Amino acid sequence: MRGMLFTSSKASSPSNSNAQSPARTPVSPVNTPSHHRTFSVTIMEEDLMYAEQMIKRWDLDSPFYTKVDYLFTGDRREAREYVKSVKNLQSAMHCFVSESGSSEKIIHAQKLMQVAMKRLEKEFYQILSSNRDVLDSESVSNRSSRARSSVSDDDDVSEEDDRISSVSDGERVSVSEMAMDDLRSIADCMISSGYALECVKIYKIIRKSIVDETLYNLGVEKFSFNQINKMDWEVIEPKIKSWLYAAKIAVKSLFYGERILCDYVFSSSEKIRESCFSDICKERAIALFEFPELVAKSKKSLERMFKTLDMYNAISEQWAEIEMIFSYDSMAVVRTQAVTSLVKLGEAVRAMLTDFEAAIQKEISKTPFHGGGVHPLTRYVVNYLVFLSDYSLALSDIVADWPLQIQSPLPESYFSSSSSDELSSISARFAWLVLVLLCKIDASAELYRDVAQSYLFLVNNLNYVVSKVNNSNLRSVIGDDWLVKHEQKVKQYTGNYERMAWCKVISSLPGNPTADNLPIETAKDCFRRFNQEFSEAYRKQSTWIISDPKIRDEIKISVAKKITPVYRTFYERYRGVFRGVDSVVKYAPDDLGNYLSDLFHGTGAPGSINTSSHSSSSSSSLSRSR
Repeated sequence: MRGMLFTSSKASSPSNSNAQSPARTPVSPVNTPSHHRTFSVTIMEEDLMYAEQMIKRWDLDSPFYTKVDYLFTGDRREAREYVKSVKNLQSAMHCFVSESGSSEKIIHAQKLMQVAMKRLEKEFYQILSSNRDVLDSESVSNRSSRARSSVSDDDDVSEEDDRISSVSDGERVSVSEMAMDDLRSIADCMISSGYALECVKIYKIIRKSIVDETLYNLGVEKFSFNQINKMDWEVIEPKIKSWLYAAKIAVKSLFYGERILCDYVFSSSEKIRESCFSDICKERAIALFEFPELVAKSKKSLERMFKTLDMYNAISEQWAEIEMIFSYDSMAVVRTQAVTSLVKLGEAVRAMLTDFEAAIQKEISKTPFHGGGVHPLTRYVVNYLVFLSDYSLALSDIVADWPLQIQSPLPESYFSSSSSDELSSISARFAWLVLVLLCKIDASAELYRDVAQSYLFLVNNLNYVVSKVNNSNLRSVIGDDWLVKHEQKVKQYTGNYERMAWCKVISSLPGNPTADNLPIETAKDCFRRFNQEFSEAYRKQSTWIISDPKIRDEIKISVAKKITPVYRTFYERYRGVFRGVDSVVKYAPDDLGNYLSDLFHGTGAPGSINTSSHSSSSSSSLSRSR
């Protein structure tokens, strides 16, 4: 006699069973007048008769019933009357038991209840299966945000019917909202009548198939560690991309929507809510959050760093939602799996950072880099750090309890005074990696035989580092103090280059180019020395490179200011003396600027230096091919 004995506390409570008026509330026979018991039984018998009419009208085994008929897709007022009749039938059964009525009435009522439950089971299945598309997470979330409570008493039923039937002013009750209300109404009725198992079974089967299908379509697969570990990166990377997209949809939409729907439909029983949601989502949620752990535990390589951090962010940024959605005790295993993946991902990032530093340390240049340009190691390391800096918040969590192990402390200027406390550890980590790179740059600079070229190499590489730091998130991570200091170093290296590369050219010119008492032979020697030193400087530097156009132009302008004005004055002073003597005066003043403009592109000297005579105009002095 399941219908009589299995009754939830909510169904028997006057405050929760709104379909049951005070006059129909089961009463104890103790100290109760007999005429009250007779009146109560009479009301219950009438309810039984009315319920019987309604239930038999929709009896699945009735010869008058057609299989295409569904109660909740037709007259909604009739559907609510049906549910009301079932609740009244349940109250009547309790009344008959309390009044010690005949067993015939109880048996008859129980048979009617079985017919009604069979009907409601079919309706419940129909609503779930036919509304798969509208009971999606977005619609469910919108329904939840309105926080509309289901209708259970007579007044609310009437208001709901009137509102649905007289939709006006552009307001419409969505199909998903009606489906959710109907599902909750049926679930409440079946649970209070002792048919919770049948109701829950249908719900779990249909909703679990939807969750499984959705995750399958999102590309979520279940792998073993051996499978992941044997995969090449070209195979794993697209799977990680699919997982990142799926994780966002699953947490913010799929699992969230399932939790809302489950809580709403089974609002009358917390135990059932938890059981349903756990059985529907737990297995797939564990599989979803296990994938990052498997990737993190597989073989490491520097190319995997950024996807590993992407997965770390995907979990950490959604942790609040994960905790809320999977808050049930039975879902603790899901939360644990998500935390485990976070920990393993963090460990993998630490291991790759260690490998990254070791790779820089092991890099040894045996020959100078051609032209003194930006070394490939500099480009690789700096760009790697630039990308890493975009994950500074995640990295600050990962290295927070991982102190930097170095033999000597970093200079204080490596840190910005405005850096936040939470970034201090990651600031030290980045500053150390940059310092390791700069040490390698210094070592490579020593390979150049020409000191001037070694300084130019330092200018190129340090300026590349500074420029990348200044134009990326590295600036906020390392700090402005570091930036200012190393910008000054670039200027210092630039000055050293100019002094070492052009000092002989500058010193070949007389200290006072306008002096009248300068002997002709001395002037001739000055021109010849200048010709020799300038030609040699041009020849050597014609294959040198300055990568940054701004630095390149600044150096050309600076060198030209040091040489051209003095040479022009000296040239004009002795132009008439050595007219026609090409071996003495090889360059017109305007030629110098033209030659300087050829430098630092790394293209090499364009053959020989063909100059105009001292009497030629500057417009014809550079007729050589480029």
